[in-house]
Formats: sequence, structure tokens, C-alpha cells
Amino acid sequence: MANVFKVEKQIGGQKLILETGKIAKQAGAAIVATYGETMVLVAVTSAPPREEIDYFPLSVDYREKLSAAGKFPGGFMKREGRPSTKEILTARMIDRPIRPLFPEGYFDEVQILVTVISADRDNDPDILAMVGASTALAISSVPFEGPIGAVRLGRVDGEFVINPTQEQREKSDYNLVLAGKADALNMIEVDAKQIPEDVVAEGIKFAHQSIKEVCDLINELAAKCGKEKQVPEIEWDQELADEVETKYTDEFKKAFELSVKAERSEAVKAVAEKITEIYCTVPEGATEARCSSGLLNRILDQIQKKIVRQMILDGKRLDGRGYTDIRPIECEVALLPRAHGSALFTRGETQALISVTLGTGRDEQIVDGLHEEYGQKFMLHYNFPPYCVGEVRFIRGPGRREIGHGALAEKALEQVKPEIDNFAYTIKIVSDITESNGSSSMATVCGGTLALMDAGVPINKPVAGISIGMVQENGKHVLLTDIIGDEDHFGDMDFKVAGTTEGVTAIQLDIKVSSLSHEILVETLQRAKEARLKLLDIMTQTISQPRPELSKHAPKLISVEIDPELIGKIIGPGGKVIKKIQEDTGTKIEIEEDGTVYISCVDGDGHLEAKKIIQSMTEPPTVGRIYSNSKVVSIKDFGAFVEILPGVEGLCHISELSDGFVKNVDDVCKIGDEIPVKLLAIDDQGRFKLSRKAALADMKNEGKAEADK
Repeated sequence: MANVFKVEKQIGGQKLILETGKIAKQAGAAIVATYGETMVLVAVTSAPPREEIDYFPLSVDYREKLSAAGKFPGGFMKREGRPSTKEILTARMIDRPIRPLFPEGYFDEVQILVTVISADRDNDPDILAMVGASTALAISSVPFEGPIGAVRLGRVDGEFVINPTQEQREKSDYNLVLAGKADALNMIEVDAKQIPEDVVAEGIKFAHQSIKEVCDLINELAAKCGKEKQVPEIEWDQELADEVETKYTDEFKKAFELSVKAERSEAVKAVAEKITEIYCTVPEGATEARCSSGLLNRILDQIQKKIVRQMILDGKRLDGRGYTDIRPIECEVALLPRAHGSALFTRGETQALISVTLGTGRDEQIVDGLHEEYGQKFMLHYNFPPYCVGEVRFIRGPGRREIGHGALAEKALEQVKPEIDNFAYTIKIVSDITESNGSSSMATVCGGTLALMDAGVPINKPVAGISIGMVQENGKHVLLTDIIGDEDHFGDMDFKVAGTTEGVTAIQLDIKVSSLSHEILVETLQRAKEARLKLLDIMTQTISQPRPELSKHAPKLISVEIDPELIGKIIGPGGKVIKKIQEDTGTKIEIEEDGTVYISCVDGDGHLEAKKIIQSMTEPPTVGRIYSNSKVVSIKDFGAFVEILPGVEGLCHISELSDGFVKNVDDVCKIGDEIPVKLLAIDDQGRFKLSRKAALADMKNEGKAEADK
């Protein structure tokens, strides 16, 4: 095919291949990106803007076809349905680094569709999807100011690894996803096992070398087949913009000087509505208004942005704090009496109500995707109801933002969860944002830590999170600790960092400028560390360590190890045995393939009784041992057959039933009676010889010896 173009380069441990011209030729641009045996198809299309639009309508969708890994979808429906959490998070990860790289005022509709068409289960398609999206935009006519590259970095046995395999990622203590241009960064995601800031920065610098190589490869393909960029004429009226700015800057500035969010928002809204009434209403005798609402909204946003940024650069933050000040903190725990753990964390006008629920293996979230199905034992769900920002809107389930914020907080806290061998519970954290004015995901991290400790979950270390913002103008920049909503909206960066006193557990960086230098990155990490340590000091004054006991409403959960070959014995035919144990003890029993048996109950000590039964069933019968609760299952003329363990029977001869003469077995015991017996011997054929007479004698002697003491 003459119009097929392909470039390739060794990146990390595999060859990265970018190809266009073979598939999806009617799209604006299409790329097939390959790494190992993982392949993604990325198609980019654009359309003219809708009328009166005042924002850039970029949409990104990422879908994993399970057929790419040779799998059928689980469940009744065999057609893929709504996107999974993994697909939503990957779509967000593609969107965030490319969104700032379009011209100001560009409002054409741009759609990026990414489909995983082959998955080797060793190389995650997400990085390939990011590279493919950047490449498709670079060769298209869309005015994309890229390209960007993307890589994943792990640290295995102290060594950095570019694009680690799935096996290497499981061994890694530092997992980084980095995106950026050849000369700077513009997106970071990290989950790490309490890694120091200097190691984090070193890993980012190391990974950026591969970013440059990916950008070079994309530029090589764009030079061969890239289309001419089509930049549409952008509607703007500079004379009108200057007029509105001159007349109304002082009013806007006065409104922005109000330190309370609600008052500030109302004042800004009132000024904007007055201006809209003047410029967007058709005057009497005229045929049209001076300005469209879409254009005026853009002009007003530009004026507000200029005012806020200048105030910050002049040293005055909107709520009156200094650059390094954290808003007032209030912490409370144990406020929900029926939750297994709860906390209310308030930072300024941002507040998170957190609850923790402890469950068993049956409560795990089953995750089905390109990899083998697995159970998720630690999860965090984040909710952002409209009342938290004083709005009214429909509730249609969690949106992409809620899923993304929840995933970030989950990563931050998961790094300090206890090992399953020490704490086998399934843990679910729910964060309801009850007030919001910036950095609610980091409030979720702080509140989540408090709630986990209140629940008695033995976490390794308390975790806190903080968001650092930035305003950058004419070579000057200022960092803002603990940013509020307007500082995020009008600023250049939202750099979220979570961690313990020992190091970082999670990072998420979003920027609105085209890139971030390594020097500012290092400075931001240090600023975040200083703020995090202050937060942890405040939080631990409320609760400093996990409670020694779980809530009385939490299930009691213990485990016992058995020989896997004996699993069938515990379950019994048709589940008869395990059902009876559960009914008799009021417990739930779950058995893993490796022989680990989890036993749980809510009230009483049934879990201990069930454990005793299971241990007795799985321990081999011992000669000389007394089985005190053995059950008579059959009576013959010559004796009684007695079940000493579930499924294990022996004969108690009529001569062994009592010291005296026994004429009929029925005179001593009947079917269903529980009697003590002693195992006297096991013959060559594996038959058990039992004695009630010997058991009673031994028990009498033990009682006498105890009394003599």
C-alpha cells in the first residue's frame, strides 16, 4: 500500500511501532500503535463548533474489547456495555495532557476514539493509547500544539524500568505514568509505597528521557504524512474587550476581594449579569445585540482571570492567606454510630464525610477486564452531590470526575493498607463531599485515614494529601499551598500529592499551561511535603493510631489453614457439611483454593466454634485422644458406631460402653446421643476402636486431679 506510513523505535524493553494509512482511512487521522503484541487503534475526527459555544468540546473515549485478549465478557450479556472504571480512568489520562495544547478560543468539536484491538496482558494498552492519541492529533489537520510522549516507569529492586511488564509492575514500589513534551512535563500520575520526594523527582527525570524519544518518533511520522493544520478564524472583538475591561474591572476586583466563596460567587455573578444585560440585549430600534452571549462569556472570563492572577502575583490570595498557608482544619471521628469507622474532615470550605465498612471475601468487587478476573478487597467510592457547591442538578450516577477523584484517593490510601495475612477484611471507604471549595480529593485522603483508624484497620502510617497550585507570568511563578476553587480555575496548575511522614503514596498533576519545568516540579514536591507534615500533625491530634478493637457492628473474621486435599471433606456432598456448620454456629465460611478458610460472624462467638469444628475435621484422629461430643450414628447388637469427627466413624464395642455388664446397647445409648469416647487403636485396615468406658475413667481421674489442686 503506497499510502501506508510506519515508524518504529526501541523504547524500554520493546519496539514501539506507529502506523497510519491502512485502517480507518475516512477518519480525520488514524493510528495503529503497537508495543509487544498489544495494539490500539486511535481515530481522530473534528467538526465545526456549535453556535454560542464558549468552551473547547474535546471528547475522549477509550474502550477495551475483551476479544483483544481472547476473552468473552463475563455475565449474561456477551456484548461489551458501559465503560469500566479502568476504561474511564484511561480516557481521563489521555485527555488531561492533551487538553491544554490547543489554541485559545478554538471551539471546534474534536473526538478521539481509542480501541484496544490486541492485548498481550503483559504491556498495558493505556500508555500506548496516550501515545497513539498524540500521534493521531499530530498528523491530523487539528491545530494540536504537540506532540506529547507518554511512558510508564517502575522501580524494581531499586532500579528504574521503562514500560515495565505486568510482572515487573507487581514487584515495583514506585509506579509512575508520565506525559509531556520534549522539553517539559504536563501530566504525572504516581502510586508509590511511601517513596521519598528525591526518588520521585529522580524517576520523573529518568522517564522524561524516554518521553523525548517518543516525541522524536511522532515528529518523524508527522514529517512524512502530517496534514496542514487548519486553524479557523476565532471570533473576537478586541475593542469590545477593552471597553468592558476598562468599565468593569474595578467592580470585578471588589467582588473577588470577598473572602467567603458564596459571597464572592454571588457578587461576581451580579456584575456579569449586569454586563450581559447591557451588551447582549437587543436595543430598541436595533436588529441585533452588541455582542453574542458566547463571545461576552469569553471576554468576561478573560477579564476575571487577569484580575485573579494579578491579585495572586501581588501577594494577595482570594481568601487572604499567604502563599504557604493551609486553611483552618477540623477533624472529628466516630460520628456515625452504626458505621464501622467514620470521620468528618473539614479544610476551610471543603468538607468530606467518610465512612468505612468492613466485610468478608463475599463482599469483594469482582473486576473483569483484559486480564484474568480478580476480586478487589480495597475500594474507595467518591461522591460529589450538587448541594456541596450550592447547585441543583440531576443525579445520574458517578461521573468521570468522581471516578477519577475516587481512584486517586484510593491509590493514596491503598499503599498503607495491612497485608491480607494480618487483616483479611474487605474494606470499602465512601467519601461524600458535603462542601467543596477546592481539593476535595485530598480532603478524602485525609478523612479516609481518620476513618480507617477509627475503624481499627491497622494501617502502616497515617496519610494526608494537599494540592499545590501555581500562577506563572512573564518568567515569574508563585506556588500556592492548598488551593481553592477559583485559584484552580484561573491558575496554571493543580498538583495533588499524598503521602506519609516517610514519603509519597500518590501524585496527580494537571496543568493548563503547555508544560512544567523540572525545577518547578522539585520545588512543588518540597512545598507539598512541608504542608503534608503540618496536616499529619493536626490529624493525629484527633486520633493518632488505629483503635485496638473493631466496631461491635463489624463482622468478626478469623482464618484457619487446612490441607487443600481436605476442602471437599469440609464442603461435603452437595455442600451438606459446610451448610450445617454455618447453620449450627451462625457463621459464614469461605474457602480459598490454597486451603485458607475464612470464618466470620456478626454476633456471638460462633466463629470460634466453627473454627474448632473445622480443625477437628481436618486434624487426623489421634490414638489416646478423648472425643467428648461424639455422636451415635448406628446401633448393633455388638456395639455402637460413633462419629468422632465429621465423616469419621468407629466402633465402640458393647464391652467398652460401661464398667458394668451391658445386656443391650440401647440401655446405654441411642442413635443421636452425644457420648464421650476414647480412641484406643487404629487397626491395619484403618478401623477405629473406641471406648466410652475408658473416656469416662480418664475424665473422672482428670476431675479428681483438678479437685486435689
